[in-house]
Amino acid sequence: MEQIKNAAGRVTSRGLVLAVLGAVTLAVAILSVAVSYDILEPRFGAWAIPTVGALDALWVVFQATEILARNHKERARRVLCAGLALTAVNAAIPAAELALAAHRGGARLDLAVVLTPVAIVATKTAWWIALPSLGRAVSFDTRQAIATRRQHVADRLEVMEADAAHRVELLEVAAELDARVAQAEARYRETVLKAQQGTAEALHSQAVSTEKALTAKPVPASAAAIPLPDLESWTPTALALPGTEDAVSGTPAITGGTHGTQVSDPDAESGTGGGTRVTLDDLAAVEGVPVPRPSEPLTDAQMGVVLRYLRYTDDPPLSYRQARDAYRRVGYVGSEQRVRIAWGALVVQEDGGETHDREDAEEASA
Repeated sequence: MEQIKNAAGRVTSRGLVLAVLGAVTLAVAILSVAVSYDILEPRFGAWAIPTVGALDALWVVFQATEILARNHKERARRVLCAGLALTAVNAAIPAAELALAAHRGGARLDLAVVLTPVAIVATKTAWWIALPSLGRAVSFDTRQAIATRRQHVADRLEVMEADAAHRVELLEVAAELDARVAQAEARYRETVLKAQQGTAEALHSQAVSTEKALTAKPVPASAAAIPLPDLESWTPTALALPGTEDAVSGTPAITGGTHGTQVSDPDAESGTGGGTRVTLDDLAAVEGVPVPRPSEPLTDAQMGVVLRYLRYTDDPPLSYRQARDAYRRVGYVGSEQRVRIAWGALVVQEDGGETHDREDAEEASA
């Protein structure tokens, strides 16, 4: 029999199982000896003691030998067969006594006789079931390495199961969210299509009305020439038209001026005014804008003030090219496009754009 403890003095699980089975086997063997002796002694006398002792001793020895030879199947097969034979013999003795007692009838059955064959067969069956599962006897280091490996495998399997559970939960939540998002997208697209339909119908109706209005009342070119305000340079100004009073000061609108010099009011020179002389500062004050300074960025309103002043520095008033050249000579800054737009707005206010149209025609013919 293998020792319960290993070389390091530690109790092994395999040794403990074998010790328990060995103790049970020894107890059953003692029970078998006692019962078999009571059965055989009336018939064989003193010879019953060595007979039953030898049978049960060999039964225990064959069982122990089977344990020791477990690694060698050929050797284990022999003791396994011998152990089975002795198990049958030891169980047959009390079983035969039970059969004879039942045949005689009226005899009292001893409980030990009943339990002995059952215990013998059950013990051999227990060895047959447990012994192959115990495996080979190995060292403590090997068992520790196997236990570590088994723990690693168990940890990995647990992690895999957790990952799979997380994946399943993620897929279920993602499927639910995808369905909700799809429904929301469908509702949004439906709303957009309805809005587009309503917009298209409204635009179609407005387009028909606008087309009729444009056909009946065409827009004059002077309206399209009015410049639009710039977001970065826009400042609120009062609208001053020729022949009207300024909305802020209540004074007649001035159509000419200069900074540092004096110019004749065009109305005064034409006999419609009093011949007043104004400066660029006066024009800027009337328009409600800061005084334009050379080399500084100008707003559209400031640029219009400078061009109005430059136009009437001479008699007759300067043309666009002359005013533009004078604008550059003085040192005012501004792109060609902004200067042209400001000039167009100026002449539209003064003569309805006739001067601007005439100058454009002269440039085209040149």
